[in-house]
Amino acid sequence: MTERDKIIRYYRASGDADLAAKLIDLADGAARSRKYRVSDFLDPYGMTVAETVMAHYTDLKLETDGGYEGAERAKVAFVHDDFPGKIDFAITALQAKWDGKYYHLTHRDVLGSILGLGLKRDVFGDLLVSEGTAQIIIDTTMAPFVQQNLAKIGAAPVDTAVMALSDITGREEKVKEIPTTVAPLTLKTIAAAGFGLSRTKMAADIAADKLKVNWQSAKGPAQTITAGDVISMRGRGRLEVCEIIGQTRKGRMSVCLKRFY
Repeated sequence: MTERDKIIRYYRASGDADLAAKLIDLADGAARSRKYRVSDFLDPYGMTVAETVMAHYTDLKLETDGGYEGAERAKVAFVHDDFPGKIDFAITALQAKWDGKYYHLTHRDVLGSILGLGLKRDVFGDLLVSEGTAQIIIDTTMAPFVQQNLAKIGAAPVDTAVMALSDITGREEKVKEIPTTVAPLTLKTIAAAGFGLSRTKMAADIAADKLKVNWQSAKGPAQTITAGDVISMRGRGRLEVCEIIGQTRKGRMSVCLKRFY
């Protein structure tokens, strides 16, 4: 069995064999050309897959760029050790503006409108939404299409223009710390406590594939959760399990969560 087959087989169980194969092809291309190859935008889990692939090549290094420092979604480049030049990650930033007095738009609204144009999620990176504006990090080849066709977000008319990457302001997330107790330490119980939903509703949302754990689809309501795990829920943001403090007298587990809006 080749190294390629081993990697793909490893990721087949989690449903990420296609992603692994694409990244292997990029790494092979960089090795053959002795230059570099750049991926689409990846989430943090996808970047760990890229790191696994890169570890099997002795003459390559991995570089990342999401358009600004601290980006959650980014492109990766497999770069040959002999390549002396600058890497073109082909990233452009667009700024969409609307009248914030009359329209309150969320990350979900912006994401839905862009996907509604027929784009796939891997051609754009982070969406940085604040009052009256959204900064859209996108593949350079797709920027003109979005600029020409993104006339509305929800019911709000928008004006979209190219902005300098150096002008990206970064994330403006609200964070709430949630100390709570749960039993047992499962996805259903922790997500229900963190997102403020009943366990019955949370189990239904997990079954509907609305939750991810560490950027992978949730395995089920009984999936074990540990300190450091990140739980994201479609339309509700994400939770970070900061600390598992210990067991209470009643046998429940005391945990500290952070919710990001």
